[in-house]
Amino acid sequence: MTTLQTTIDATPASEDRLPAAHAVSAKTWLAVIGATMGAFMAVLNIQIVNASLADIQGGIGAGIDDGGWISTSYLIAEIVVIPLSGWLAQVFSVRVYLLTNAVLFLVFSAACALAQDLPQMIALRAVQGFTGGVLIPMAFTLIITLLPKAKQPIGLAMFAISATFAPAIGPTIGGYLTENFGWEYIFYVNVVPGAIMIGMLFFSLETRPMNLSLLRDGDWAGIITMAIGLAALQTVLEEGNKDDWFGSPFIVRLAVIAAVALTLFLAIELTAQKPLLNLRILFRRNFGFGVLANFLLGVSLYGSVYVLPVYLSRIQGYNSEQIGMVLAWTGLPQLVLIPLVPRLMKRFDPRLVIGIGFVLFGGSNFMNIYMTNDYAADQLFWPNVIRALGQALVFAPLSSVATAGMEAENAGSASALFNMMRNLGGAIGIAALQTLLTKREQYHSNVLMQSVSMFEQATRTRLDQLTQYFISHGVIDRVDAAHRAYVAIGKVIQKQAFILGFSDAFYLLGISQIVALIAALILTKPDRIDAGGGAH
Repeated sequence: MTTLQTTIDATPASEDRLPAAHAVSAKTWLAVIGATMGAFMAVLNIQIVNASLADIQGGIGAGIDDGGWISTSYLIAEIVVIPLSGWLAQVFSVRVYLLTNAVLFLVFSAACALAQDLPQMIALRAVQGFTGGVLIPMAFTLIITLLPKAKQPIGLAMFAISATFAPAIGPTIGGYLTENFGWEYIFYVNVVPGAIMIGMLFFSLETRPMNLSLLRDGDWAGIITMAIGLAALQTVLEEGNKDDWFGSPFIVRLAVIAAVALTLFLAIELTAQKPLLNLRILFRRNFGFGVLANFLLGVSLYGSVYVLPVYLSRIQGYNSEQIGMVLAWTGLPQLVLIPLVPRLMKRFDPRLVIGIGFVLFGGSNFMNIYMTNDYAADQLFWPNVIRALGQALVFAPLSSVATAGMEAENAGSASALFNMMRNLGGAIGIAALQTLLTKREQYHSNVLMQSVSMFEQATRTRLDQLTQYFISHGVIDRVDAAHRAYVAIGKVIQKQAFILGFSDAFYLLGISQIVALIAALILTKPDRIDAGGGAH
């Protein structure tokens, strides 16, 4: 039987053979905890690097434009390998595949700190992303295949720490390490927990024979079209705004390649006898709408982690460490609530928990749509706390409802699609926000400029005041002082236009969570999701 379950078979018994208490061996928990630690580090590495990108660029002599490839190369490799992981785990066995990639992730994390120039860093980050990307879906797969249904919500709550807490706390850790020790330490930080993770996986995963014959019968047409399509799409999303989207021939070519390759991939997967991914599970009501809600969760999860640092840096002048301290409150409350989520799922309909989570997450974004010049750490505190509570309530119940009743042979496809779509949602969300901020800043700037007219007495009075200010502070030439006054007013207008643009960005994020809430309301209650020790 060529299913992921036969490869993983580290669980002592199937759920039907478990005693009434649904006991799970310590070895199984060790595997699950070790795998979720790996997923946490892989997700953390995205935001921890983004928070320190300017310092890394300076350290290796990279330009601002080209330096973006330090993050892009990691994300491209990660999104390509996630759908491959289920099949490759069957080929090489879960133990060999997971341990090999965990070791390589650790090695290339440390190697990134030693990079001397941009090409080296891009290559090392790509391999780091390819190996780290394996850790995310494999952790999810182990949870839904090794754990009985009664214990899966606990495992999914643990996985939620990597999926929602890691992106939130990444800027905090990245900012602290960069400001106090240097950017190299954002890569060294993986070494100790990575060694613990490898030890846990080494002692807990059962040795199984490899099945290299699957390479001969692999869905190579699907693999190639998927890899080309996703790599091209991710590059378009990462580089599009910087290159003026379809005003760039490079972006146009990549967009065409992505469209053609992904269309071919869909056709191949829906017609192949042994597809890389079973896309038909997307037509199941709970999994399909669960994936849609998860995609929109990714839009707002990664989108807000992108918007807040940009706002705090550009408008409030915060450094990396200060930004990290503000964003810490989008993560720390999750540590308190996530362990309680399995109990909530046992006491209440998980769809209700999901709905409340999306309401809180969406509401936290709407709280930021009336930003002003003074909107800083204190004003962001409660929106960030409410956002953290919403994220904590959404992920584990959504994962449970979406994958409830999923057959073992479809576990790899379910894990790949669920995790890939969240990451893709994040990439699309960030790209949309980058463009929105640019366009809305231009719009608001034009509107504000219309009200700042020399025919207005208030404008002339303010110009005179600023001119006198510059003269009193050492500017001798009155013409020069008047010019500086004009420039100062222009900067005020631009800053206000940016603030209004950021308010619009949070409005868009809030709307995405309303749509996610609608998708969650369409979910049906599974026959059984048990979050405790016994059946309902």
